[in-house]
Amino acid sequence: MAVAVTARQPWIMRYHTRRHRTRTTLVLLTALAAVGTATAGTAAGAAPPSARPPAAAGPHTASATAVVEALDRAAHPLRTAEPGGDTRDLRPLERMIGDARVVGVGEATHSSHEFFALKDRVFRHLVETKGFRTFALEASWSTGLRLDDYVLHGEGDPRQIMREEFQRDYLWWNNTDYLRLVQWMRAYNIRHPGDPVRFMGDDIAWTGPELYDEVTRYAATIRPELRDRLEELYRGLRPTVATGTYIERYLARPYAERVEMAARTGEALRLLKRQGQPHGDRDREAYDRAVQHATVIDQTARQYAFDLEDPAQIAAAMRYRDEAMAANVAWWHRHTGSKVLLSAHDAHVGYEPADPARYPKMQGAFLRDRLGTGYLSVGVTFDRGSFNATGPDGAIRRWSLGPAEPGSNERVLDRVRYRDYLVDLRTVASPAGDWLRRARPTRSIGTDYPDGPYDVALARCHDVLIHLHRIRAATLRDR
Repeated sequence: MAVAVTARQPWIMRYHTRRHRTRTTLVLLTALAAVGTATAGTAAGAAPPSARPPAAAGPHTASATAVVEALDRAAHPLRTAEPGGDTRDLRPLERMIGDARVVGVGEATHSSHEFFALKDRVFRHLVETKGFRTFALEASWSTGLRLDDYVLHGEGDPRQIMREEFQRDYLWWNNTDYLRLVQWMRAYNIRHPGDPVRFMGDDIAWTGPELYDEVTRYAATIRPELRDRLEELYRGLRPTVATGTYIERYLARPYAERVEMAARTGEALRLLKRQGQPHGDRDREAYDRAVQHATVIDQTARQYAFDLEDPAQIAAAMRYRDEAMAANVAWWHRHTGSKVLLSAHDAHVGYEPADPARYPKMQGAFLRDRLGTGYLSVGVTFDRGSFNATGPDGAIRRWSLGPAEPGSNERVLDRVRYRDYLVDLRTVASPAGDWLRRARPTRSIGTDYPDGPYDVALARCHDVLIHLHRIRAATLRDR
């Protein structure tokens, strides 16, 4: 059945859908939701069978039985995806993480309960055992600051913040699982005021008015005339309407106007940087924060300044977004000294794009460039179950999938002796190690469905894999 939520596709996709109906454009649009693969299933909207035949086994491909036997030896059982209770089953994950300071944990759909609950559970465990202190979400930077103020200081109502911030592109995060997580984070900080956990958003499709206020307020403290100039440069950019409405109106602006707006945010950033770093620690911290906020304002404007009529620029826009998200995570880690659990789609936390023509380089690859072995990617797969996604009619529906298809990664992964488990992809012995490095159809479902299919080489995309036998659709909160 369709849930009572207005559908919102990714911002670039919606822009093109409004303006074009050509076959070429529709092919392009498929790539702009988070990458995914469609497999047969039943639901309110039944999933069509994959059009791609199962991957053929080459002459040197090991038998599936031998691969499963090797995975049996390497796998560690997972007790549950739900937070709370005994966490000894997560100790192998601690060892796999080692000294990594940023850990990306993916999701094979953007709206399944078990994926959200698993991240909650893993984060709580890493807070207690590995000193992690930040939960980073594929949400806007300014949204993260609002939720951070709540978990740190109890400012605001998380239900209202989520309702106001998680609109359109971000509506998937307004769910009961993430509400429970931020409430736990607030409770933790009440118990540990001297060593708090933090919440951050790394994405750039929306920049709230708080950032403009902070940048101009900082400018007024160092040079009053600088504030007036920044206000002029930010003219027409500071949001005065709700998140979803703002994004829609921004996209409706002519391309030349969006380019001009990005030129102004870039000039504002350069103007602020030209003031130079002050000498005192407190002044330097205020300067760094103001520059980062101005950077995010510029990132948002530049994301919208790509020519969305040009396929090459669409690919460049996707690359820019992932690079910006990685830069924001790295900035936060560097300036807070906090270890970070990064929550995003499998495609974003991984190293290799499943569709390089449209997604040239992913956030995980940019983070590995910056942090080396300080970054670790955890992919998540599933065999069957349900999820929320926007259907062809524009309505958000709960879709259900049956067992994974022959020839897919999940078909073999689900034969391992444990119902749910984790495995270090870097150390799996042959023949499973070789099998994991070959690309084959893999479920990776974004905001829209049907989606895909995409071929993924799991061991080339991730360091660690968590496989779940069954998932179910997340509960989206009232909007």
